[in-house]
This record gives sequence, structure tokens and C-alpha cells, in this order.
Amino acid sequence: MPQTMHEKFLHMTETPIRRLIPELAAPTILSMLVTSFYNMADTFFVGRINTQATAAVGVVFSFMAVLQACGFFFGHGSGNYISRRLGAEDIGNASRMAANGFFLSLITGTAILAAGLFFLEPLSLALGSTPTILPYTCDYLRIILLGSPFIMSSFVMNNQLRYQGSASYAMVGIVTGAVLNIALDPLLIFTFQMGIAGAAAATVISQFVSFCILLKMCASGSNLRLSARNFRPQPSDFLEILRGGFPSLCRQGLASVATVALNQSAGVFGDAAIAGMSVVARVTMFANSVLIGWGQGFQPVCGFNYGAKKYRRVQEAFWFCVKTAIVVLLGIAAAGWALAPQIVALFRDDPEVIAVAAAALRWQCLTIPFGAWTVLTNMALQSIGKSVSASVTAASRQGLFFLPAIWVLPRLLGLNGILLSQPVSDLCSFLLALPLMLAALREMQRT
Repeated sequence: MPQTMHEKFLHMTETPIRRLIPELAAPTILSMLVTSFYNMADTFFVGRINTQATAAVGVVFSFMAVLQACGFFFGHGSGNYISRRLGAEDIGNASRMAANGFFLSLITGTAILAAGLFFLEPLSLALGSTPTILPYTCDYLRIILLGSPFIMSSFVMNNQLRYQGSASYAMVGIVTGAVLNIALDPLLIFTFQMGIAGAAAATVISQFVSFCILLKMCASGSNLRLSARNFRPQPSDFLEILRGGFPSLCRQGLASVATVALNQSAGVFGDAAIAGMSVVARVTMFANSVLIGWGQGFQPVCGFNYGAKKYRRVQEAFWFCVKTAIVVLLGIAAAGWALAPQIVALFRDDPEVIAVAAAALRWQCLTIPFGAWTVLTNMALQSIGKSVSASVTAASRQGLFFLPAIWVLPRLLGLNGILLSQPVSDLCSFLLALPLMLAALREMQRT
């Protein structure tokens, strides 16, 4: 592990791509998989309560996507700038941006906490809760809100560490918190008989532990220290965060809006439909976690080398990542298709839930491999500072295509329209991302 900033620069710009990206991606993939498992653990243990509790977790998941969107906005916005500045060996401005991203997220998370508690019930209904689910939603959401500042700031530190090429440091905090969450879920839900509130408390406690560990990791090794003395946000800093983070805000924010739209559309067909789609969201998150973890290993390589004007390495890294991701996702999709009913039954042994979720999962498995190009295109465009193209690709899957699909298709096809909305969106997003990335690659080739 490089110990100085200059050693890190040489490591990121000279190590062979086929060795460097797996080295950086391994801890991020592990972090994403463990996070995915603890999200599935919430659904698994809450599923032992009843269908309404399972549905409530799915409803609040859209709010947690908002917290993630805001955390990624500040984390990616500051992190993209940090990686390019470190690529140019400008440590002073990189340190200042690290502090700005972290403290701005902490302030924003506190504001969300206060507003959310004040408007708890209206917020729960807006997220797609039905009257029968509402008591469970409020119990779960109330506690999640208390952890908002720490959840958001953890995302920021995690991403800043990754963009510095220190994915292993980020992994320690994320994995520790996730493992703790899995251990606390049955203890709080069943042993202490807290029900769905116990699942929320397990999440918040584990996220606070992650926050503390990540704060310690930022002060370790050659990583940029988070100092309040460096918190001096200027208009130009807000612009840089906006440029680098807006694609993530689009992607994650629209994911939340899409989940709300999905819950509202599925609610017409009953609580079992909401619960079924909630299970599918958790299961497909597993496949996406592998892809996103792999892409997160690519991003710092892309940012460092683009900042160092080593465009050929950027191109090599992109093609290596896309080809590898397609092969892995094809394997995951095949397994998901073959075992769909059995996978769903692990979370909720309700014939109606299984019928809905297994069909939805099989449809989504058909288009999972297309995500390799779409996601890596978005990450590449974001890392090289092409914020407009990156924002378009980020908004495409859950915004430009999914929202119209979830509004139109159920009206034409009923419940089948809900099941088809995400696969249709995935295919359209791929067709949009294809020419955008090819154009960016040709531009780098000419430079």
C-alpha cells in the first residue's frame, strides 16, 4: 500500500490496468456485497413478522435512497474533484474539497432529520405507504431519520476514500457496520421484541459505528485529513460539487422517486404486490452491488489518469471493466432466472408474494447484463468531468424511461405492466448510453 501521496500517484498511473483495477475493486465489491446482504437481512428478518412489515421496509427504502443520493452527491462531487487534483499532484485543493464535502453533508443530513420528524406521517404517505402499512412505516422511518446525518456522511467518507485510491480503508468501515447490522437484527427484532423498530434501530446503530470507523480511516495512512480548518466553501466549490455530484444525485434521487412510483402503482394490486416488488429490489441489488463495486474500482483509476492526461490508460481501463462485468452479470442473471421462486421464498413464504416477485425477478434477469455498459458509462463520464452526459445517463434508467413506463404499462397490461417496467427501462438506458460513451472514447483517442 503506497504511504505517500507521490507513491500513490505513481501506483495509480503506472500499475498495469489488469492488476490495478481488481486490486481497487476487490474491497469495494466486498463492501457492496456485505451491504447488499445486510439490506436483504432486514427484509429476511422483517419478513418473519408479516407482509405489511415487509412492505413497509420497501416503502422506507425509497427514503433511504434519498439519503444515499445526497451522500453520493457530496461524496462523488467532492471525490471526482479530489481524484483529478491528486492526479495533478495538487494536495492543498484536494484537502479543502474533502472537508467541504464532508461538513456540507453533515449539515444537510441534520436538516433532513428535523424536517422528516416534523412531517413524519405525510412523508410516509408520500413515499407510497397504504393505510394498512402506515403504522409500520412510521415506526421504521422515525428511527431511520435519527441516523440521517451519519448515514449521509458515511457515504461521503466512503466515496472520498475510494477516489483517493484507498478502497481498503473504506471497506473496513462499511463491512464492520454491515456485519454489526446483521447481528443486531434478530437480537432487537425478536429477543428484545422491538418488531420493525428493532430493524431500524439495528440499521442506525451500525451506520453510526461505520461513521466513527470511517472518520478514523480518513486520518490514517496517506489519506486526506478531514479538518474543520479546511471547511471554507466558496461558490466555485459548490459548482465543482454540483458538476461532479449531480449525475449521482440524478441516479440515486430518481431511484427514490421510481421506488415511490412503483409502490404507488403496485399498491393498486394489494400489499402482497408491494411486498413482492420490495423483495425483488433487494435481490437485484445483489447483482447491482457486484457491478457498482467493480465500477468503483474503475473510477479512481479513471479520474487519476484523466487528470494526469494518460487517456490511453482510461480507455484501456474502461474496456477491461465492461468486458469483465458482462461475463459476470450473465452468470448472475442465469442463476436468478433458474432459481427465482426459491430465492423469493427465502424472504417471504407467501404464495401471492412469491408469484409476483418470481415473475418480476425473471423479467429483470433478462436485462441485467446491459447494466454493465450503462453503469460504467455513467461512472466514466462522471469521473472525467462530462457532467451533462453523465447526468443524462444517470437519469435515464429510473427517470427518463422508468417513470413513463411505470405510468403507462400498468394501465395497458395491469400487473404485468409493473413487472415489465424495469426491464424496458434497462434496455432503453443501454441504447442511450451506447453512443454517448463511444463518442467520449473517440474524443480521448484524438487528444
